[in-house]
Amino acid sequence: MLKNYLIKDCIEAGCDEAGRGCLAGAVYAAAVILPPNFSHDWLNDSKQLSEKQRLELRPLIEKEALAWAVAAVSAAEIDQINILQASFLAMHRALDMLKIIPNHLLIDGNRFKKYKEIPHTCVVKGDAKFLSIAAASILAKTYRDDEMDRLDGLYPQYSWAKNKGYPTIAHRAAIQQWGATQEHRQTFKLLDTQTKLF
Repeated sequence: MLKNYLIKDCIEAGCDEAGRGCLAGAVYAAAVILPPNFSHDWLNDSKQLSEKQRLELRPLIEKEALAWAVAAVSAAEIDQINILQASFLAMHRALDMLKIIPNHLLIDGNRFKKYKEIPHTCVVKGDAKFLSIAAASILAKTYRDDEMDRLDGLYPQYSWAKNKGYPTIAHRAAIQQWGATQEHRQTFKLLDTQTKLF
């Protein structure tokens, strides 16, 4: 059973990212502040849900949340600052967009770069422990999937609508055949035999 909050009577924002392990596309992050009594039987780590469930939960989260925001850091920015820093930056950008300033942050994972003067708690597998992080994981995942679907229309040979930019065998084979696009992360190991493609 997921918890509503870590600290009682505190405005907590849950934060999570999506797309960190992909070869292409931006990394997305979301920040969500839920009402303290929020509940939904489905709400869980986005990876444990079907695409249909995630898409049904997204408008509910957006409607019921006290505040929410989604932000991205592009593939080019990832190449400049590395994926860990890009994940932190995406979360910071999402937090910048919240219409309510939280008193505390719940961060999925084991590391975070301090955001302003707001205290935070890192929670390993937090999207399976706290509702606000689970909600953030769903928003980050669905918005990123939408963007990869859009990019698939521009670069259909990479099958991004199916693989969402992750390093599948078919995705790597397409890179081998067609080369890398500007949406690929050039500092990632795009092929098994080399670290860069230009």
